Amino acid sequence: MLDIRNLEKSFGAKRAVQGVSFTLDKGTVLGFLGPNGAGKSTTMRMIAGVLEPDSGDALIDGKSIVSDRRTAQAALGYLPEGAPLYEDMTPPEFLSFMAAARKIDRAKRKDAVERAIADARITTVAGQRIGSLSKGYRRRVGLAGAILHDPPVLLLDEPTDGLDPNQKRAVRALIARMAPTKAILISTHTLTEVPAMCTRAIIVDRGRVVADGTPAELTEKSDDGSLESAFMRLTDQAEANAR
Repeated sequence: MLDIRNLEKSFGAKRAVQGVSFTLDKGTVLGFLGPNGAGKSTTMRMIAGVLEPDSGDALIDGKSIVSDRRTAQAALGYLPEGAPLYEDMTPPEFLSFMAAARKIDRAKRKDAVERAIADARITTVAGQRIGSLSKGYRRRVGLAGAILHDPPVLLLDEPTDGLDPNQKRAVRALIARMAPTKAILISTHTLTEVPAMCTRAIIVDRGRVVADGTPAELTEKSDDGSLESAFMRLTDQAEANAR
């Protein structure tokens, strides 16, 4: 469903992403991990077609984000970090606007909006202006927008950022419900969330993939059996190798 082929991106002299390649199948929830500045968000922005790669490509459901961008983006739901929202709209108004922009058939728009509102658990704030909502609810409105058109591939950048424990559980439950029929890539700084949400994890550092496996396989590389310890060990090794 998602085929990342040797993505490269530099900003001046800084090589932010260096030959990142991996594939993602339907039914897999992949945690995309790395320290700040590792290239996670840059990679996701290139996959989504928001940022032009210097070289390489991303195939979304078989369509190239470089040569067939609009078709590829139609198969993708993207929740960026700090997702932009129209603050003077209510969530249903915002999602209706997005449904029109996505060219969802008029007869299906109402059902699509209602499904996204229910799945993102924002029914109780549907009558409020987005600008008046808490950070957690605003994040869930952005998530509703990402799943609105029921895409086969999801890119979620920090989907639980700003959520309280109950909201985090609701998002994890939603991801678990969607997982069998979708390929889902999740970027997160919260390592404790990874075993709860992900069936596979990739660690990137300095723009390169340094580890790829199940959460259990990665923890085997740790000193104390924790994912956090494995993360620190692998990124420290990558830093030492780069010197």
